[in-house]
Amino acid sequence: MGIVAGLDSSSEYTRIVVCDADTGAVLRQGYAPHPLEPKSTEADPQAWLLSLGEAAGGGLLEGVQAIGVSAQQHGLITLDAQGGPVRPALLGNDRRAQVAAADLVDALGGRQAWAEAVGSVPQAALPVAKLRWLARTEPEAAQRVAAVLQPHDWLVWQLLGRPARRTTDRGGASCTGYWSAGTGAWRPDLVETALGHQCALPEVLGPAEAAGTTPEGLLISAGTGETMAAAFGLGVRTGDAVVSLGASGSVMAVHHEALADSTGMITSFADATGMHLPVVHTLNAVRALRGTAEMLGVEALGDLSELAMKSTPGASGLVMLPYLEGERTPQLPHTAGTLSGLRRESMKPEHLARAAFEGMLCSLADALDVLRGRGVEVRRVFLLGAAAELPAVQAVAPAVFAAQVVVPQPADYAAIGAARQAAWALGVAQGTLSPAAPPAWQGASAQVFEPGEDADVGMAVRQQYRATREQIHPGAFAQGL
Repeated sequence: MGIVAGLDSSSEYTRIVVCDADTGAVLRQGYAPHPLEPKSTEADPQAWLLSLGEAAGGGLLEGVQAIGVSAQQHGLITLDAQGGPVRPALLGNDRRAQVAAADLVDALGGRQAWAEAVGSVPQAALPVAKLRWLARTEPEAAQRVAAVLQPHDWLVWQLLGRPARRTTDRGGASCTGYWSAGTGAWRPDLVETALGHQCALPEVLGPAEAAGTTPEGLLISAGTGETMAAAFGLGVRTGDAVVSLGASGSVMAVHHEALADSTGMITSFADATGMHLPVVHTLNAVRALRGTAEMLGVEALGDLSELAMKSTPGASGLVMLPYLEGERTPQLPHTAGTLSGLRRESMKPEHLARAAFEGMLCSLADALDVLRGRGVEVRRVFLLGAAAELPAVQAVAPAVFAAQVVVPQPADYAAIGAARQAAWALGVAQGTLSPAAPPAWQGASAQVFEPGEDADVGMAVRQQYRATREQIHPGAFAQGL
């Protein structure tokens, strides 16, 4: 079929993979950092183009027939009537819109109304809250806003030469707070509620549709957000969940319908294939391991893992609730972590190390159970992040999650997912693929771990954890996990 490329423009860099369109084999790769402060909450989008150009240098895209774009989510680019930027882009890590998000919740009549309207409750990161913040703090700039885009929408528009038609995809649209994953339609009334007036919204393309073709004949697919692209690159399907281990954690799964959740614990995204990706976030994951390592005077997480493996399941009765920065799942924003079960025999470094790993994974298992409680099937868990390589994580996770655990080989899965989307759109354009079935690329190389005989042990660890959680925070989960 040909050669395709996928580019991932994250918050800090651009990665490009060039792949065989039939098999997904990676032929060559490019990388360039963004010329931005790493923790900046605003950016000039032109910097993303500069990074893209640098990453694609040296003839990287020679012979490429189609490009897919993945980019950081929840960013907001405001355009004036001439298509110029009203102000620098507001990025997903901008938390200034917390009060604006709370105002919006009240404006629509509460959390349940938002969950039913768009599948998510406003948070500071969402573009809808950023629009409200802009209207309240920069009213003159807000009045000039004629159109809004997200980062991947903007990059696609630029690659196509800034045509009159602007597009997005279902995955990106579901990250805005003013598109319903359940109905597949924009809610312009929510944009007006947030911004104070209507503005142009991009056309939402289907998973296999092309956004357009460049004058040179290069097809550009719809693009999508990083989460959706990574899921597509991994090849997750119904029955699969993805647990991401960063400083904070997230759990998402493939589901056949959008989920409305008035508690705000579930955010209902759309994926890059026509399905849905309900996501549950925790505020604490690897930060609990790093804190424990510092407490024990251990320098590396590998050393903490080695120490934990000297303990036994249940950590001699020691339980850590890893709510160090407050918690989002369950909703305990002002709480702190807890260490319970201290007895003379449990006061050893290896038991504390084990309790940290078990606490982190039990917290993420609680997040998995939020999805399972809403009918989401989970048979297999993809475990992502550098901490997924730690032996203690791999020893504990299958039993605690009560599922097969897959640890994929590290790769640029968002860029690969973008390339797979490009191959799909190219195949449909050439008549070799159906819009209903993406290219069947080979799955990621991975290690696979089964719960096996440890399932009962995992259940006992979780029961010990639940008992402690209920003692310290009774009724924290409305679902009664």
